[in-house]
Order: sequence, then C-alpha cells, then structure tokens
Amino acid sequence: MRPIETRYARSGDVRIAYQVVGQGSFDLVFVPGFISNLDLQWEDEGYSRLLKRLSAFSRLILFDKRGTGLSDRVDSRHLPSLETRMDDVRAVMDAAGSGRAAILGASEGAPMAMLFAATYPERTRSLVLYGGYANFHRWVMPPERLEAFIETAETAWGTGATLPNFAPGRIDDPHFSQWWARFERLSASPTAAAALARMNAGVDVRGILSTISAPTLLIHRRNDVRVDPEASRFLARKIPGARLVEIAGRDHPVWTGDVDRVADLIEEFLTGEPAVADTERVLAALLVTRIYDTAKLGDRMWSERSQRFQETWRMLVGRHGGRAAGTHGELMVSRFDGPGRAIRCAAALREAAQQIGVASAQGAHVGEIELRGQPVGL
Repeated sequence: MRPIETRYARSGDVRIAYQVVGQGSFDLVFVPGFISNLDLQWEDEGYSRLLKRLSAFSRLILFDKRGTGLSDRVDSRHLPSLETRMDDVRAVMDAAGSGRAAILGASEGAPMAMLFAATYPERTRSLVLYGGYANFHRWVMPPERLEAFIETAETAWGTGATLPNFAPGRIDDPHFSQWWARFERLSASPTAAAALARMNAGVDVRGILSTISAPTLLIHRRNDVRVDPEASRFLARKIPGARLVEIAGRDHPVWTGDVDRVADLIEEFLTGEPAVADTERVLAALLVTRIYDTAKLGDRMWSERSQRFQETWRMLVGRHGGRAAGTHGELMVSRFDGPGRAIRCAAALREAAQQIGVASAQGAHVGEIELRGQPVGL
C-alpha cells in the first residue's frame, strides 16, 4: 500500500493533521478516541484492517484531534472546550473539500461527533457512535478513578501502562503491548495525556441529544472494560430514532476484537446494503503452538519464560518463512506457504521451548483456509 499523504487544516491558531483515503461515493469522517497517530495506526493489523474496510465503500477522512498525534498540542493551563475541539471536525472537512459527510465517533470521539451533528445538521449525512457516552464521570470513570488514571499517565506513560484500561485481552500479546507503548509515546506526551484526560472529564452532552436529527447507529461491546454499555443504552433512548447494536467483546478500542463485525454493521448502515464477505481461500499450513507450565514455576517466573518464548516464536516463525496469525494467552498460531516449512519451524520451536524451560505442544493443519481479517476467538 502506498504511503498515505498527511495534510494540515487550520482551526483557529491550531493545525490539525488529516488524511484522505478511498474514493467512495460519500464522505466518512472518523473522529478517534482518547489518543491517535495517523502514521502509527497503519502499522497495527487490526487498525489498518478497519481503515481499509471503511475506505473500501467511502471517501474516508481521518484526523488527529488537537493535542494528539501529528496535530498541534494544547496549552495544559488553558484547556479548550468541547465546542472548540468539535469545530476541528468542520475545519478538517473544509480542508478536505467535504460539504456533507457521515460521522463516525469512537469512544471519546463520540461526544464530539454528537455535538457536530447537533450543531451542523446540514453537514451531517448520518451518525455512527461506537463505545460512546454523553457524560464522562457517569459512564467512563468517577473523579477518584480519573485521578488514579492521570497519575499513571504522568508517571508511566509510554510504557504501555494504560493498556489494561483499554484492552485487557491483549495484555498477553507482547507484539501488541509493544505497539501500544509506542502508540502512547507517539500520540501524546505525559503532560498532554493528562491534559486530554482532564478535557474528556468535562464532557457532558446530555442536553443536546434530543436535537440530533441525523440517522444514528450505536455500537457497543457488551462487556466493554472502559465505557459502561449503559452509556449507549441511554443514547439509544435519547437520540430520536437511534438504533443500538450490542456485540460481543470486552476490549474497548474499535480496532480490537472482531473488527469485521464492526465494519459490517457500519457498511450496511451507511450504504443500505449488506457487506459483501471479504474472503479469500488459499492453500496453506497452519501451525498451532501451545506452551504449558507443567513445572509449576510460579507466576513471576512463568510470565518471564512465557514472554521470552513468544518473542522467540515470532523470530523463528519469520526465520522459517511464516507469518504470525494471532495469539491468545499461551496459544500461538502461525501460517506457512507449505507443510515443510511449518514442520521445520515446529521442530525449532520444540527445541527452543526446552532451552527456555517450558513444555510445548504443536499441531499442524494443511489445506485450504479462508482469510477474512485477523483471527478472532482463538
């Protein structure tokens, strides 16, 4: 995929970074959550999968909110209001030549999207809210938890320390954990992250919900770890004609979990047509590797050895010409073009496990497999 061009829109005295992808028949503006980075998001498999799905049926407009990613930072002593930040959406649409668009607001981006739809109904084609809320303290975290989160951000930002707050299901995935730590560092500084958290804490758009006239779809994961699902149920009752779809899952970011399920719902809602299954059948060898703590090593030593093995697993899979297909705890799946490479890799992994001091088991499947996004439910 060719590099995506990043441009800058002027919103008052602030420059907002944005990208435009796809050539669909209508514009779709994606208002991201807490933090974002236009360049780094393409490096994560789930994030890039979501953006490719959305840009397949729309002209997708992406941007980093002020204070995040490639956009200008905010003055932590004079935090901008939600209305000021919402107007960044208008500025980006103007710069991208978009007169009217569907608005997708994810997480902390949802209040901005709702305020935009209420303020500029003539420029809002439709509204999609994922994991959204109308009041931060009621449905995200109370003041005391917010202060604890800010303390973590100020003392451990850039290490991936916030991952349990957003995607606890990915904690045992070393590759994703490392990416998340970079995501923190390249999306905001510790001071900026604390400022963003304080800005979000002031969000309360309950008073404007009844004025939203755009067709609205709400998507929320039933066990969302960050935003209480009751938040979207409240929105469904207050936004005229809104439709709520609750899906399985605990991890909060829109690009984690079953990304294709989310993209399918959005595509059908915005286009009026069911999403066409994006499938591809190929001949391949799948190698499934599982490690066990048969020696009862204790949590700390087992965690160290497990992480060491998973790092070795990624290295050996790449060395034998394969690719990592997914991980779930101590279960790892890799894909190879032929059985010979898979078997040789299995032998190398067995030897590596013995050297590290963990028990392992391998299983291989050779045949036609269906590719459709990243593995789910392993």
